[in-house]
Amino acid sequence: MVDKEKVKEVIDKIRPQLQMDGGDVKLIEITDDGIVKVQLQGHCAGCMHAQQTLKFGIERAIKQFVPEVKSVVNV
Repeated sequence: MVDKEKVKEVIDKIRPQLQMDGGDVKLIEITDDGIVKVQLQGHCAGCMHAQQTLKFGIERAIKQFVPEVKSVVNV
């Protein structure tokens, strides 16, 4: 079972970096099988680098601190 509070803490730590570029991320849901669903917002929503930000920034950070997370997807 994924600890939702830990995931929220990680998102809160990386949020300032996204906001510096005019974007943001919102936690939508964590499934029972370890999939974290987020919604990229602001500039991140339409940015051509959004997928890289999601996988190499957000997902990497969350998995580092919450290893039971399988993946992070934008919904």
